[in-house]
Amino acid sequence: MKNVLKLASAGVVAGVLSMAAASGPAVAAEDHPAVKRPFDLPPSADLNYSIGARQHGFNLSGDALLTWRAIDAKYAVSAESRVAMLGKLTENRSKGIVDAWGLAPTEYYDKRFRKDPTTATFDRDGKTITFSEGDKSYPIRGGEQDRVSVSWQLVAVARAAKDKFKPGSEWRFFVVGPHDADPWTFRVVGHEKVQAGAAFGEVDAVHVMRAPPPGSKDQVLDLWLAPGLEWYPVKLRFSDSDRDYVEQTLEKITKK
Repeated sequence: MKNVLKLASAGVVAGVLSMAAASGPAVAAEDHPAVKRPFDLPPSADLNYSIGARQHGFNLSGDALLTWRAIDAKYAVSAESRVAMLGKLTENRSKGIVDAWGLAPTEYYDKRFRKDPTTATFDRDGKTITFSEGDKSYPIRGGEQDRVSVSWQLVAVARAAKDKFKPGSEWRFFVVGPHDADPWTFRVVGHEKVQAGAAFGEVDAVHVMRAPPPGSKDQVLDLWLAPGLEWYPVKLRFSDSDRDYVEQTLEKITKK
């Protein structure tokens, strides 16, 4: 069961990572990056993934469903993961509007195995982010994401960036989690061929990595985005320093 709880804390869908505590409302500008970039939202779709993991010497498998909708200047993302014999492991949701910055969340929901759900609320009128647990708050300055929306904002930016989304380039965001928020930096590693599910085979993809800050015990997140498949993530991998990992592989796309 200890292994399963660790897998749940990895947040196997949509880049949900366990993060260290962040500072309170007084966030320095350099720690709250807000860059207004061109973006191009991908078509609405349901994405089915298989899950493979190794945790403390045990191999685990399961599946995940991610639904992405962007209609009439609003968006919604939901992600669920399941493991055989245990059922639902994680459930994460993000919803909001689309503004000049791109995705602008109004609510982030996080539910993990055997834990109560938590939410983060983006009060766009009051320009404040608050949490259902704890008394931390952050100002809304524009461009803030949550741990579900950030992957889709990255996809939208990549679709619009074209030749600027190149190896070595870095893309910073301010990302809200269940209890706090942190600056995240994604670095484009390069173009690679990756093995997706049987329906796709080998796919040309752009490898993007989010590495935690030096000295952090957070997981490394690797994403492989497929330009030939609307830039949807075809593979995601969460790695620990002890070689444990959780990996998602795209099996099916159903456009909506």
